[in-house]
Amino acid sequence: MKFTKMQGTGNDYVYINCFEESVEAPNELAKKVSDRHFGIGSDGLILICPSETADCRMRMFNADGSESQMCGNGIRCVGKYVYDHRLVEKTEFDVETGAGIKHLKVKPENGRAVKITVDMGVPEITSQVPEAICIEGKDYEFIGISMGNPHAIYYMDHIDDLDLESIGPAFETHERFPERTNSEFIQVVNRNYIRMRVWERGSGETWACGTGATASAVASALSGRTSHTVEVELKGGNLTIHWDREGSGHVFMTGPAAEVFEGEFDINNL
Repeated sequence: MKFTKMQGTGNDYVYINCFEESVEAPNELAKKVSDRHFGIGSDGLILICPSETADCRMRMFNADGSESQMCGNGIRCVGKYVYDHRLVEKTEFDVETGAGIKHLKVKPENGRAVKITVDMGVPEITSQVPEAICIEGKDYEFIGISMGNPHAIYYMDHIDDLDLESIGPAFETHERFPERTNSEFIQVVNRNYIRMRVWERGSGETWACGTGATASAVASALSGRTSHTVEVELKGGNLTIHWDREGSGHVFMTGPAAEVFEGEFDINNL
């Protein structure tokens, strides 16, 4: 089976072009290809499929095989792939996801996409602003935002000191979140710039999370910490998020996407 390895601000996935390939058990395949010792190595698996309602469809699977509705960095890479490989012949197009149809706008250079803006839709507030929570005996406050998938945003002064490998699972699986949640840990630098670390449900700490950056920007503006346009610094790079709060209500994410390499694997040997 042919595949393409891509990354958006360090959030890396294995992509399969299902216009040409057929995947019968994507949940199991995601676990195998994501393994960084015995597989290809990635944060998960993304299938680029035909769609009856959009220009293409994205299905996204975490490293543990669970399927998620949406992935902000992943959809930018989908946008780059379908544009660069001429599955679409235009710079603006729609992608079907588990969180609805998303509109993408590509900025090309020399016939290849270098930056992609994604209309992430209207955020949904899923908590009090803020809401108190006790995790492993410690008191925190979070803001819950859904971007088609769940996020809990926490504000801290020194996010570099966090041992996410130790504390992340307890945040993800707290009883307040029966379907588990993505957890973002935010350090506000100024009204136009925030830093973020993320613990993603099903994958652990990743270098970036597009929906998480979007949710964090919304939470930061909602709580008066920042303006409605903010740069989000992640371990893998920066994203620009703009919340058109007074207009359409939609949030727009702009950032890079890159193709790392192409290859083939024997599905029976994984």
